Amino acid sequence: MALPTTALPFLTRTTSDNTPGPVASGYANGVGVARNPASNSNANTTTNNNRASLSSFPPSSRSASQMSQASRPSRSPQPQAQPQPPTTAVMSEIDRTSDPGSKSKTASTGTAVSSQHSSLSAGPRPYNPASSRPARKLRSQYPRGATENHVEYILVASFDIDRGPVMEHQYPVPITGDEHMLAELMLPDQAHVRNQDWTIFFLHKDSSQEEDDEERRAKDERRQRRRRKQDRAKGIIHESDDEDEDADEDGGYLDEEDDLDDDLSTDSEPEGGEGPPLIYVLNLVNTKQDKTVKRGAVVKAMAICTRHPFLHIYKPLLLLALEEYFKSPVPETLAMLFSAVNEMDLSLMPKLSLLERHLLQASDNRDLFVEKFEQMVQMRIAEDRGEGVPDQPFDASRSPPRRPGIFRSGTKAHIEGHSTYSVPRDTHEFESRVMYKGIPIPIKVPVAIMPETVGDFSLIKLIQTFSEPHGKTPHTFPLHPHLTTNGPNTHPIIVLANALLTQKRIIFLGHNLPSGEVAEAVLAACALASGGILRGFTRHAFPYTDLTKVDDLINVPGFIAGVTNPTFEHHPEWWDLLCDLPSGKMKISSKIEPAPITEGLVYFQQQNPVYAPLVNTSSSSSSSSGAAAAAAAQDLTGDTAFMGDILRSIATRVGERVIRAKWRDWVVKFTRIAAAFEETVYGASALYIGSDEHLETATEGVTKGHGYVWPDDVAKGRELAGNVTRIEGWRNTRSYYSFIQDVAQLYTVRPLKGLDLHHMHDRLRTQRLSPAHSKQIYFAFSNHVHSYDEICLLLSVAPESHAGLFYIALGLFHKERDVRVRTAELLERIAEHEAGQHWWKALSRFEKLAFVRIKREADLRGRLDREGSGIVGAVEGSDGEKRIS
Repeated sequence: MALPTTALPFLTRTTSDNTPGPVASGYANGVGVARNPASNSNANTTTNNNRASLSSFPPSSRSASQMSQASRPSRSPQPQAQPQPPTTAVMSEIDRTSDPGSKSKTASTGTAVSSQHSSLSAGPRPYNPASSRPARKLRSQYPRGATENHVEYILVASFDIDRGPVMEHQYPVPITGDEHMLAELMLPDQAHVRNQDWTIFFLHKDSSQEEDDEERRAKDERRQRRRRKQDRAKGIIHESDDEDEDADEDGGYLDEEDDLDDDLSTDSEPEGGEGPPLIYVLNLVNTKQDKTVKRGAVVKAMAICTRHPFLHIYKPLLLLALEEYFKSPVPETLAMLFSAVNEMDLSLMPKLSLLERHLLQASDNRDLFVEKFEQMVQMRIAEDRGEGVPDQPFDASRSPPRRPGIFRSGTKAHIEGHSTYSVPRDTHEFESRVMYKGIPIPIKVPVAIMPETVGDFSLIKLIQTFSEPHGKTPHTFPLHPHLTTNGPNTHPIIVLANALLTQKRIIFLGHNLPSGEVAEAVLAACALASGGILRGFTRHAFPYTDLTKVDDLINVPGFIAGVTNPTFEHHPEWWDLLCDLPSGKMKISSKIEPAPITEGLVYFQQQNPVYAPLVNTSSSSSSSSGAAAAAAAQDLTGDTAFMGDILRSIATRVGERVIRAKWRDWVVKFTRIAAAFEETVYGASALYIGSDEHLETATEGVTKGHGYVWPDDVAKGRELAGNVTRIEGWRNTRSYYSFIQDVAQLYTVRPLKGLDLHHMHDRLRTQRLSPAHSKQIYFAFSNHVHSYDEICLLLSVAPESHAGLFYIALGLFHKERDVRVRTAELLERIAEHEAGQHWWKALSRFEKLAFVRIKREADLRGRLDREGSGIVGAVEGSDGEKRIS
């Protein structure tokens, strides 16, 4: 069979203004955000005309496979012309100038002038120490004066013995017309048998295409007006400037809110959009015993509706507010809670870039990016004292020195000093508080929020729930190419991950369990498959649903639902994978749709006849079952070894953050192997964008490669054979098409184009390279990694959990002197970086001593060279034997 000329169905490329193109899923039909029409002051006077139309199911349930090919025009994996993002404002950043090995936090100021993108020139660029500081302006993640509330709605429902679930109050305005649907979700099954229960569910905005188009046009107009305003400030005149000036005089265009909205979106990375943001609902159900009422109990539920995925922070407030509502069930009780939560101040939480969030999530260091928190406090103090405009970059001539009143939160100095502002004890969480009825309620908001991470859940708990029963009595699964990638004894967690990746219908059944535990399992499963990389899971997740909504549920492709009714177990036609939480067993449905034989599978077998028998293509014949068992014994995918490492890590009581980082690495590895598979079979892949033509001829060779690295071709063929069915099952899902869109969008803000640092670092880590090949890699690192973002990118491919800078620091012991010197210069730049200083501190003393020795030799050689002494030749001749102290 001949190879097709057009290998992959691609999505529409992002437009030049970084606006996402059409998303390959039927439910993503708009990008508008339903803003809360009411504020604290006029909430009671808002009419019902402003209410949003919301539902608990996605507006459209078409799967990606049902979309017409016309909606996915072909796209070259190596774009001809990529839109360049606007140059960010130049800003000076407070940085540490003390010895990298010291623990002092002394800050100084400097002017950072750095380009957003490197030129990738072949020769070394002159190093500017200021380039290790971020060029983008430091902003607040939730600035003061923003129009959006933290909490948009507060709901109260109760159970009536005659009418069933009843909605009592919706504050400040009704959230939707279907009150009965909301009341049923807020009062789960068997809620009356427990004193307390938590539930979580999501609401989708039902917006028309006209509303979405209008909101998109308004956003584009605001962005264009802002660009014209910036051009006018630079002296560039446009034809439409006269109209803009007239509109400015009337106050119609460039108002403060318009500036704020555009200012927040100019230099943030595009992460793709699947439609309007979800509304996350955290619900608390309480049962009070009361012999004066029927059935002897009163059941009430209170819910907080927010667009922030960290909705778990409101749990203590819901506990207090619902208790207060039992005493005084009036709207004023809800108004008091609504006002308290929306007055929570998060304006001192810095807005991190995508690379910075990845570094923070992958590190256990409590001081990572603490400088940004310090600078936010200094900017606030300067603003309070009227010493400068906080929206302008710092200047060394006018910026105030670091004030002694800034301490770490909770320290003795902070408590005794009674300082107004403080720096968090752990930079992973921003510490704030909510004043409710005069009581300060401490709140910790996660700083780095990644896609598909909603609420407070535990991957460790999910893994243990299904691993412990499997470890005692291994469960044998019926073979399915998409799910049992390691044969019938595939680990249940891998089966779950495969089901999520291949968009199967998944049910978490928690009979006689609180609905809160079921919801946590659903949220953990979404984060498991996402790893902060893939999207398309939470939008089709139902942390809790009941039997009354099964007709709507089964129309949603690839749902992940949590239920407590055991009826679901007896209807295998409703689901593909059933995860029984009480027993810790998983069951593959007998009605599951068989995996089709795809072109990619056939092409791979034709092109690689040696590895074709290792592919698990069918579950019907005995011969294929034997091949699958043989392949499983060899662990072609590496999943068995990976799960063994996960379980050992859990047994040694590592933290939740470590387990999440390991799963993130697993997802990243899967996407890179999928890209290599597509390039091998089809000749091109949309999962990787980056042209090697960006590089000059001097860097050809080792540095021109990209993608996942295997020790040899045999290992590559075996691992591709083990993953081929899983990859082919993933290639027609929402998460696959969303990932393609994300790759295209993130390419526009990628600091290094055409140079795959991950590939080069993996070559140093996994392959035995000759001195000449390793020299090319070390020179590429030294030549191209200079700016703040470029160093962040390098650190992201060398996380602390993977030995950090160890393999880069091995260049200090290279046989060629130039490599040692260039590696020392690179490490010096990293040590002056905000995040890199922590990687530098983690280096061994042996490597640091080598660094000091090389720097001394280089300084001495430079001094002798300037003096014109003939000793330079003697030093060159004895290099490697004599040591200059």
